Amino acid sequence: MENKTEHETEEIRPVNNKKLTARQRYLRDVCYIALFAALLAVCSWIAIPVSEISVTLQTMGVCMAAGFLGWKRGMLSVLAWVLLGVCCAPVFSGFKNFYALLGSASAGYVIGFVFTALIVGIASDCLHLIGKRCTGKVKTQILQLVILAFSMILGVAVCYVFGTLWFMLIYKGSVTAGNLQIALTFCVYPYLLPDLIKIAAAAFLVNYLKRYIK
Repeated sequence: MENKTEHETEEIRPVNNKKLTARQRYLRDVCYIALFAALLAVCSWIAIPVSEISVTLQTMGVCMAAGFLGWKRGMLSVLAWVLLGVCCAPVFSGFKNFYALLGSASAGYVIGFVFTALIVGIASDCLHLIGKRCTGKVKTQILQLVILAFSMILGVAVCYVFGTLWFMLIYKGSVTAGNLQIALTFCVYPYLLPDLIKIAAAAFLVNYLKRYIK
């Protein structure tokens, strides 16, 4: 009889552990999403004014969020950051909330960051699977770093598209060839070098520290 009771107990324990693990994963994910949403707010506050749009660490923050967390949690952290702004929290550049941001030239970039997180997150998830199969190989790590950096460049380029279109439609009135050059001068050219530096830093940090974030 005692053996049967012990056997039943052993059968029940894995079920409880499985539920506890699921809770732990859920709480861990919520903490990560909240942490990187807060990081994005801090990155937004660190700004250097350049023409109509300030240079901030938002690009680096979004790339790190998606790189560390993957596409699902990375996008949720970006959306949580945007939602805080919708709730009138001053989480954007210049301590603006979402409604104040709509009247500025940088609103398009915030929309574009969601797609940046998607692109970088998908690449990060794929590289994570590759890394499990080829751990410890220097060539693999270098290849992962290059692919991750390329995905960040692609993601930021998509963000530029949204930022430029917003500038052209809201501030210039129409999307024309003449306005495109003006928009690129305000929205892209001044930020290429700073963003490349931020992408390099984000790719390096994600590639070598991601193993510590599950």
